[in-house]
Amino acid sequence: MIKYPIAKINLGLNVVAKRPDGYHDLETVFYPVGIQDALELQPMDEGFPSSVFCDLKITNMKIDGDEQQNLVVKAYNRLKNIYPQIGRVHAHLFKNIPLQAGMGGGSSDASYMLMALNEMYRLGMSEKEMIDHAAKLGADCPFFIVGRPSYAEGIGERLVPINLSLKGYWLCVVRPDIPVSTREAFSLVKPNPTVKKCREIVMQPIDTWRDELTNDFERSVFALHPEIGAIKDKLYGQGAIYASMSGSGSSVFGIFDHYVNLEQHFKAMYCNTLEL
Repeated sequence: MIKYPIAKINLGLNVVAKRPDGYHDLETVFYPVGIQDALELQPMDEGFPSSVFCDLKITNMKIDGDEQQNLVVKAYNRLKNIYPQIGRVHAHLFKNIPLQAGMGGGSSDASYMLMALNEMYRLGMSEKEMIDHAAKLGADCPFFIVGRPSYAEGIGERLVPINLSLKGYWLCVVRPDIPVSTREAFSLVKPNPTVKKCREIVMQPIDTWRDELTNDFERSVFALHPEIGAIKDKLYGQGAIYASMSGSGSSVFGIFDHYVNLEQHFKAMYCNTLEL
């Protein structure tokens, strides 16, 4: 079985309060985009060491750390503890979504693992049940179960579908060779209640977004890494209708009303233009 985990961008991202549990309450619009990983599952060979239940191999991009601590394996372990009929599996993850980019690649991989196991072993989980499991894995994970434009509150797990389509526009994503730590980004941001919610702003004409639709992480991240802020300026200089950092970075995207090829303009780990 093969699944194709998608990426996301944030249209607005406002940190509105710090919670007693140390997390932050957010307001954001998640929008799915067609940058994809590939996740293949196969039943495990009988001769494979019995101590391993989910054997994960990652290709195309190097991810540091123990693969058994990857969110894909954590998703498998969560369901295996509840549904004993789930067998041992080989999982091959082909990474294409940029890493540490604010595009939700790891969260998406985990959520698609839940959906793949549900289908492969006929577990009969509803969308709500999968969302509940996904929320235990990460704040962004529930969105990838839903996979449609959504307004999110809480730590990102409370989702309300919104009627938003950017069909006909083009998205240019630039991920510089500058990793941004999510923990560091959150430690520097100052929570502030919003006057106008991003779900209202995205219902306006897109040419009004530049003045109103904000990502609260940009101030601190751009101060630490001016090169990331310069990418946003350059996207506007190349004709973007709207540009923003996605999530807590470090990718920056521009929305255009026509196709652009900007690879020659950026020295970046990743630069790609796709139709929305």
